[in-house]
Amino acid sequence: MNRSRLFMRTTVVAMLLSLHAVVAAAQATPKVDVTGKWQFSVTTGAGTGTPTLTLTQKGDSISGHYSSTVLGEAEIAGAVKGQTITLRINVEVQGTPIVVTYNGTVDSADTMKGSVDLGGQASGTFTGKRQ
Repeated sequence: MNRSRLFMRTTVVAMLLSLHAVVAAAQATPKVDVTGKWQFSVTTGAGTGTPTLTLTQKGDSISGHYSSTVLGEAEIAGAVKGQTITLRINVEVQGTPIVVTYNGTVDSADTMKGSVDLGGQASGTFTGKRQ
C-alpha cells in the first residue's frame, strides 16, 4: 500500500474515533431543560419561604418570573451549564435593593437543590420541585 493511501486510511480512522468520542460525550451528559413552573422551599438565617418560579430556558440562558409572599414579584435572569444552575433576582427589602442568587444543581427532570444568598444579608439552602 502506498503512503498516500495509508495516510488517508489513518485520517479516516482518526476522524471516526473522534466522532465516536463526541457522540459518547453528548449521550453521557443529559440535556437539562428547566422550562416550567417550580415550587421552591427556601431556608435561611432570615427565615423560610416557598416562592414560585416560572422559568423559560433558551439554550443556556434562563429568564422568568419570581413570586414570593416574603420578597414579592420580580424578574429572573440566569444560566444553566450541564447540571449547574444559577438564578439572579433583583428585589427590594424594606426599600433596599438586593440581589438574591440561587446556585445549585438540577438533580432530575423535576428537582433541583443548592444554596441561596440574599444579597449578603443572609444565606441558606433551597430545594425546587417542578409543578
